[in-house]
Order: sequence, then C-alpha cells, then structure tokens
Amino acid sequence: MNDDGRHTPRSSREAPAPAARTGTGGGSRAWRGLRVLLPVLLTACATQGPPRPAHDAVAVRAEIARRMPATTADRTGWAGDIQIAFDAQRIEPNAENICAVLAVIEQESGYRADPVVAGLPAIARREIDRRASALHVPKRLVDAALAIRSTDGRTYAQRLRGARTERELSEIYEDMIGRVPLGKRLFADMNPVQTAGPMQVSIAFAEAHARGYPYPVEGSIRREAFSRRGGLYFGIAHLLGYETPYTRKLHRFADYNAGWYASRNAAFQNAAGLASGIELALDGDLLRPGARLDEPGQTERAVRALGASLGMDDRAIRNALARGDRLEFDDTDLYVKVFALAEVRARTPLPRALVPGIRLESPKITRDLTTAWFATRVNDRYQRCMRR
Repeated sequence: MNDDGRHTPRSSREAPAPAARTGTGGGSRAWRGLRVLLPVLLTACATQGPPRPAHDAVAVRAEIARRMPATTADRTGWAGDIQIAFDAQRIEPNAENICAVLAVIEQESGYRADPVVAGLPAIARREIDRRASALHVPKRLVDAALAIRSTDGRTYAQRLRGARTERELSEIYEDMIGRVPLGKRLFADMNPVQTAGPMQVSIAFAEAHARGYPYPVEGSIRREAFSRRGGLYFGIAHLLGYETPYTRKLHRFADYNAGWYASRNAAFQNAAGLASGIELALDGDLLRPGARLDEPGQTERAVRALGASLGMDDRAIRNALARGDRLEFDDTDLYVKVFALAEVRARTPLPRALVPGIRLESPKITRDLTTAWFATRVNDRYQRCMRR
C-alpha cells in the first residue's frame, strides 16, 4: 500500500514501492512498459463500472473536524478551507490525507492562521543588522532609515518593535523595500520573510503554483499565503500535490521540510556512496545549483566515478541527475544501475527512501533541529490523528 492512496490525475496513485525495482536490463524495461500501460488499463477498468460519486462536502468537512484536536477553535472554518483545497486540487479526502494535513498544521502553527513568533522584533532587527554588515552599511544609516515614517504613520522602528507575526513583518519589509532607498539596498527587492500561514508554506512555492487557486486574489499571492485559506491551499499542494514512490508518510513529511523527493534522493545518495566508496552527505541534493558540466558537486562526482561500470558518460549522468526533482528519476538507467551496483557490494537490498540528514537553519530557530526531528514530530501527530 502506498503512503496515501490518492486516485485522481493530479494526486493519484503513488508509484509502487521502489524497493521491488532492484534489477537491471529487461526488468527495468518491463517496468517502464508497465508504467506506460497502467494508466490505459486503469482508464479501461474505470469505464466498465458506474461513475464514482463525488464526495459529499458536508460529510468531508465533518470528518476533518472530527479528527482535529478537541481544543481547536473554529473547527468548522478550518475544515471548510481544507475541504475546498482538497476539492480544488482533486486530492482524495481519505483519513491518511486528512491526518497528514492536520499533523503539519498542528506542528507548524498549532491551528493559528497567522502564528505569533516569539522574539520576532529582535529576530528582525538582527537580520537587518546582518544584511547591513554584509553590505558594509554603517549602523547610523540603518537607524536613520528605520526612523523614517512608514505608510501607517509610525516609524519603521516602531512597527518592527510591535511586530508579532510573520505577516506583520512581511508587510513592514514590503513597505521598506517600496519606499526607503536603503530598504532596496538591504533586501535587494526580495522580502526576507519566505514562509507563511498555518502550514508555514514557502511563498516562492505558492507563487509558482498559483494556477488554479480557487479564491479571488486579494493584493498578491504573498498576501494570500498569509491567510488561512491561502496558507492551507498552498500548504496542502506542497504536502500532497505530487506523486511519490513512498510507502510511509514519514518520508513525505521529510520532503515537506527538505523539498520534493528529498527522501528518495537521499536514498539514492546512500546507494551511490556505497557503490563508489565515496562518503556522501545524504541531503537529497543531487546537483549543485547552477554548476557547469565541468564543476560537478559531491554527489555527481561520486556517480561519475562509476561511469565505466554504468556505461554512461558525464553528460548522460548529468541529464539523469537533473531529473531528481521528478518521479521519473526512479525509471532512469542511472537510478536502476546505481542501486544494482550498490546492492551487489552491500549484499543486501537497500532502502529506496531515507529521511535526509539536514540541519535546519533560520533566524527563528534557536535550537539544533533537523529534518529528521521535524518529520518524526509530524509523524507522531499523524499517528495520533489516525487513532482519533
């Protein structure tokens, strides 16, 4: 069984667990043939029976509300926004998917649409001072810029001291970037607040996946992401809006923190390290961003060391690794052959998903936290929800 059992085109069946795909040659070609044929067979089967009835929105909302913690305020409102997001994205509202979403909400915000961040004014000022120092901007100029009156009549310094949520801080930054010359210099036209809403979704992700958004956009997608409805819609898209090869929700939760397919890619790095004898960081990043062909990163260098055994040159290896942000990477010759070589050396089957070993870094984080910590905490909440 896959990790969520979705069934519609955008968020349908997860691919079968890749642990079964350890062979090479004909086995790999047979699997690819099955991947092509399977949608046809499913379509044919679907047309032979009665059409599947649409989900009753009222019943779905009631089920979502029932699975929320008993202390949640406005359960009806939360359930309604989640149900609309599921319906708009054609995500199956089964218990697994409902609980996955509720677990992330509980972990990231405790069911607060615009959560308060402890010590936010100090965090914001440290970030401004850090950027100013990196640009060799004197502190007196920073203080002078913050003493300017903002659009609401208060100085920027006063607004910073009163900021309690990321939405408030984002609005201050947007105002500074648009009105204060030093603001443009410090932030390079980029708002440093990059997560938003009750699921702390990436604003860049929201802006890249705004097509199909079911609500009128009030101001901007950034502003929508700070709302409950927008934060839930884009957070659910990030969590459930892509197919994976996983058999456990734990790895999807790790991906939510580290990026799509990070758990699959970390398992591939583990196999590449075993096959090549080169120790690799299992961070899920297969390619160094923007690297030229003659500037391979750590993982790419390890895989290139296997080039003769793989029967692949540097260009072919680069092209395959470039698919690491897609499900289809599983079906590349590179993926199949690297695991085959690694399993011969290890003399045992290897996992096809591993939680990436990433230390979390953010001005808001004051402890040593990791992706494994995040995924485990969310998974614990998910299990409690499933028992509810």
